[in-house]
Amino acid sequence: MKGIHKVVVGTKYLKYEFELRRNLTVIRGDSATGKTTLVDMIRTHMNDGESGPVTLNCDKGCYVVEGNLWKGQLNNIQDSIVFIDEGNEFVKTKDFARAIQQTDNYYVIVSREGLPALPYSVEEVYGIRTSGKYGILKQSYHSFYRIYPDSTTENIKPEKILTEDSNSGYQFFEAVCKECQMQCDTANGKSNVFSYLKAHKDEKVLVIADGAAFGPEMDRVLQLVQTRENLTLYLPESFEWLILSSGILKDAKVAQILQTPSDYIDGKDYFSWERYFTALLTEKTAGTYLNYTKKTLNEAYLKDGVKNAILNQMKEVKM
Repeated sequence: MKGIHKVVVGTKYLKYEFELRRNLTVIRGDSATGKTTLVDMIRTHMNDGESGPVTLNCDKGCYVVEGNLWKGQLNNIQDSIVFIDEGNEFVKTKDFARAIQQTDNYYVIVSREGLPALPYSVEEVYGIRTSGKYGILKQSYHSFYRIYPDSTTENIKPEKILTEDSNSGYQFFEAVCKECQMQCDTANGKSNVFSYLKAHKDEKVLVIADGAAFGPEMDRVLQLVQTRENLTLYLPESFEWLILSSGILKDAKVAQILQTPSDYIDGKDYFSWERYFTALLTEKTAGTYLNYTKKTLNEAYLKDGVKNAILNQMKEVKM
């Protein structure tokens, strides 16, 4: 499944209205914020249909999966939106991640905790905001996506950069940092970012990570950011997205894709948008001087013109 899908579900007392644009969406929040009520409405409509008290408008079927029989339930659902309420421990398992990885469904998961087995985006973590009889999904981390809204951003001059892994992205920023006489470290995995920051509490660090899959780590890392003035987050979709957005490929199709990624990225083929952008960049540069590989950075990306075009996408950061 791909594209943006609008869901409107309600009774005569309460209505929820929201849009889903990726295969993984997480709803979080405290008790009594309407999370379980939303899932209950979907379940009621699933059981009672149009004759029941719940109305549901969506271009895709909506279902609730739960309990010990979740895997069998999933086997019977295709090209639909699957809702899973909190308390279903299977969503935390690698078994669940494997089971949904190549399905053509969108998944809406209610959970107060991070789900480390799932590569969900910081942009697709929501709380529920209610106003009278209406409830909508409100992005939890919107102000931390690519740092802050442009209107309130001051120039950030980092003293040290931390990347989440040691692949081409780290190699690029390590080279840039050497030119600027700065240090660049790798956390060797997004799950290690938090422990690194805890161990380097007195250092001014800019964290650069793939926002497309950093959702599971965001809550605890954000807690540190909110209590320490020396930490800043920069979360583009991915390093490959930065390159594609820089304009160095001069490819009209790429520009079109970047405008509306949901129209092109099928969750059945790409578990996270980061994987799609890697595949797209690899395909578009194959056989050219910009030939891209994930593991080892092509030195062409360190030439001044190309390097500066990439860095110019990081408008809030001054190297």
